[in-house]
Amino acid sequence: MWLGAAALTLSSSLLTGAIMSDKISMTSKAYAAATPQATPVQVAAPAGLVDLTTAAERSVNSVVYIKVTKNAVRQTVTVRDPFEDFFGDFFGYGNRNRGQGRQQEIETQPKRQGAGSGVIISADGYIVTNNHVVAGADEILVKLNDNTEYKGRIIGLDETTDLALVKVEAKNLPAITIGNSDALKIGEWVLAVGNPFNLTSTVTAGIVSAKARSLGANGVESFIQTDAAINAGNSGGALVNERGELVGINAMLYSQTGSYAGYGFAIPTTIMNKVVADLKEFGVVQRALLGVSGMDATNYIDIEKEKGNEVDLGTNSGIYVQSVSEKSTAEELGLQKGDVITSIDGKAVSKMAELQEALSQRRPGEKVKVTFVRNKKEHSETATLRNAQGGTEVLEEVDIDLFGAQLKPLSDEMKQQLALRYGLEVTAIKKGKLMEAGIAKGMILLQVNDKEMRTVEDFEDAVKAANQSSDRTLWIRAITQSGRRVATAIDLSDEKKK
Repeated sequence: MWLGAAALTLSSSLLTGAIMSDKISMTSKAYAAATPQATPVQVAAPAGLVDLTTAAERSVNSVVYIKVTKNAVRQTVTVRDPFEDFFGDFFGYGNRNRGQGRQQEIETQPKRQGAGSGVIISADGYIVTNNHVVAGADEILVKLNDNTEYKGRIIGLDETTDLALVKVEAKNLPAITIGNSDALKIGEWVLAVGNPFNLTSTVTAGIVSAKARSLGANGVESFIQTDAAINAGNSGGALVNERGELVGINAMLYSQTGSYAGYGFAIPTTIMNKVVADLKEFGVVQRALLGVSGMDATNYIDIEKEKGNEVDLGTNSGIYVQSVSEKSTAEELGLQKGDVITSIDGKAVSKMAELQEALSQRRPGEKVKVTFVRNKKEHSETATLRNAQGGTEVLEEVDIDLFGAQLKPLSDEMKQQLALRYGLEVTAIKKGKLMEAGIAKGMILLQVNDKEMRTVEDFEDAVKAANQSSDRTLWIRAITQSGRRVATAIDLSDEKKK
């Protein structure tokens, strides 16, 4: 994502390799021999300097190196010999299988590896990292600071906040102390701990440059901005305060080159704590929505001024409401276009990122008090928060086994025979949602909710997206091998009502 002349770069390492250090022209011994030795003088540290050694010692063992492997993708294709028609009879092949070619398995996507960081948040093996570090991984290797290695498994992913929860089977791990990111102050010293460029257990220092930054990279974001160096491989690592307490998960950097250029961003623990709790309990985040679209009031005022319009909203701080969704919490609150939201449950919100951060800590079904300005007068109303479906019930992860089908991508031969460019063949089916919807063995799934079905992961992604949408319905387009088109739908909310 480009902002002006600079790029937002996810700070996970995409390639592994050795880091070659510069040659040193003079050894320490040679330097010592060539330099007169002075008597050591004890100098007192200037008053006011912060000692970060304790913070580093407390946090470095809680940050792990994560190596991710995505297996090679192989596919069976039909290979034809261009000389078959000329030399087939000469070599004694006759007309047998003439023109049909031979089946050969090829690698359509090579094996890939990546690396990032993670933070141990409990002694029994729960580790927080970024979604972009482990999403799509076939294997996860977790290495501790003492070089102990474990196999990791994904407990849950949340693309909206770019957070993921990984588990290793171990006990008595050095869990970090989780601090309160709300208590951070601009100018406060922080450390970024991670594994940049595969250099494990690296600590860099800086200050909190800003809070509640919104960059448009994630669906929900309220970044802590820091000038502590964050580079490729730092993703998922720890941002800690002077006491060594975790206050953020390092996520990305802001750079023209892809390397550190003075700006790094971390996800605050206020957002992380709720995401982790939900992934542990439900496997999916219980996301509460207000149901408004808008922008920072300051941005709205500036836009109107550029048009030559003078605006007096009664406040210059808050979120200007542009629209209100039907059957939403905002509609129940009575919010209207032109209102300016100024606080949530008594806590001031001056920009959209702060509103998102406040809501990210709540679940559907909870009450929320919203203060807003309308016609220069302040109002406060209370309503119940809802999820994307407009309800307050718990949203659970959909078990793919409920669909009762085994799927595989179409081979090149099948594509040619059926004149299709893509599809997922149902190779086996049992009682489940797909069978109930009329899907049978041998049918080919073409699209689910307008998403083309090219891989099994495409189907899983479509199910996950539908489960968290307001519709919660799978619209399926399929075709039989005889060419008959089939259209059907699966209501995912049926399972939730049982």
